[in-house]
Amino acid sequence: MSRPQVTVHSLTGEATANALPLPAVFSAPIRPDIVHTVFTSVNKNKRQAYAVSEKAGHQTSAESWGTGRAVARIPRVGGGGTGRSGQGAFGNMCRGGRMFAPTKTWRKWNVKVNHNEKRYATASAIAATAVASLVLARGHRVEKIPENPIGCLH
Repeated sequence: MSRPQVTVHSLTGEATANALPLPAVFSAPIRPDIVHTVFTSVNKNKRQAYAVSEKAGHQTSAESWGTGRAVARIPRVGGGGTGRSGQGAFGNMCRGGRMFAPTKTWRKWNVKVNHNEKRYATASAIAATAVASLVLARGHRVEKIPENPIGCLH
């Protein structure tokens, strides 16, 4: 089976005399779903671990008032003379309280991507560059380029 020919251009832009057969990678199946999943998974490996302070939401002297006062049993800030006294504290439903399930640095930050899946996604992405409509849909201006994909001699 003969593959289509592609014109080779020099770095200055003029076409050289020789035309080469298009590499086999450009005839790989185009799978945007796999390219997207591999891209998002590999992107997650650049993340930096973060967490909230262990003390966050607990830096107050709040204690529960117990039962018999017709108020919720949530711990409340003690004292008087300030708007904060008597307010609920500690709970994730309280203003100034700790968050629900505080973030931890030992969360699983990296995602393993199968080697073959990475290869498949790379081949698929390269093959997609040969389809002018897909390149245009992505926002690249290739209307004036005479031939797609672009071959270049170094």
